[in-house]
Amino acid sequence: MARVIDVAAYILNKQGSMTAMKLQKLVYYSQAWSLVWDERPLFQARIEAWANGPVARVLYYEHQGKFRVSRKSIEGSARALSPQERETVDAVLAYYGEKPSQWLSDLTHAEGPWLGARAGLQAGERGNREITKASMAEYYGGL
Repeated sequence: MARVIDVAAYILNKQGSMTAMKLQKLVYYSQAWSLVWDERPLFQARIEAWANGPVARVLYYEHQGKFRVSRKSIEGSARALSPQERETVDAVLAYYGEKPSQWLSDLTHAEGPWLGARAGLQAGERGNREITKASMAEYYGGL
């Protein structure tokens, strides 16, 4: 199984430099769709429902303080992904990859997994509740 930073490295290899926010959202959707299509997680790292959307904290520590992230910013290995994992991420990138950061952020803010994990928190309020793999599989599997 790949690590979240390996998935991020793969995405950056395919897409090039992007905002940290966009990278976090593409990693999130890669995990969500792997749970649906492959019936298993792409990585084990926890994804949290931060005020600005889903964030994998482990990945955040890799790009903390940077607005834009490039391949050299991430210590992961794109080669760590299996062919099936690459296929899943490629399908996610085909749909979400050209979307702007804000569009992706707005989308995650309108979907059940993030909303459920943020229940009871005010807009903009800090929070670190987990967006569970079960909630992602259930929500995206029902689309």
